[in-house]
Amino acid sequence: MITMAGTIGAGKTSLAQKLAEHLGTESFLEPVADNPILPKFYADSKKYGFLLQIYFLNKRFDMIKAAQSHPNNVLDRSIYEDSVFTNLNYRLGNINDQEKAVYNSLLKNMMQELPKSTRKKKPDLMVFIDIDLEHQLEHIKSRGRKFEQIQNDDKLLNYYKQLQKAYEKWYDNYRESPKMKINGNRYDYVNNPADLVEVLRQIEYHVMK
Repeated sequence: MITMAGTIGAGKTSLAQKLAEHLGTESFLEPVADNPILPKFYADSKKYGFLLQIYFLNKRFDMIKAAQSHPNNVLDRSIYEDSVFTNLNYRLGNINDQEKAVYNSLLKNMMQELPKSTRKKKPDLMVFIDIDLEHQLEHIKSRGRKFEQIQNDDKLLNYYKQLQKAYEKWYDNYRESPKMKINGNRYDYVNNPADLVEVLRQIEYHVMK
């Protein structure tokens, strides 16, 4: 089990799909396009902050359960980083004390329900795509989701900046599995075949360690 990690627009879905194709296995992708709560959150984060996190947590739990039936798989975001968004939204006032307590209790219960097998309960490798704010905003602009664009909401730029800092701290403190970083500023694995080969080589090296 290999999981991608990184901020919004880091390129997790693209790399998950390419890695799964390279390994001849299946990718399990974060539900964004068909997420009915996400646009509402961007329009009113205080009203929909908690609901969005519960929605994502439930969907990620479904992803993990589906992935258990495959001997090898790639996930484009793990349940371990879901709390990055919850904690940030709590600090920003989008989630209150009671909501955070409910979320933490639900997450704990979900983790206890996962299979007892250590190999399948935790990733064999977590791949963190390290990308700066400039490249992040370029990716967000190029994929064209209107509700994600900073020109449509002045508060979004601060949200993305805070998320960058939160992810840096999360990666430093992550101890659930082996981990590695991919330089998302340097490697354009979507448009440059040579960059993709190098990124896949780096991942395979860490998997085999």
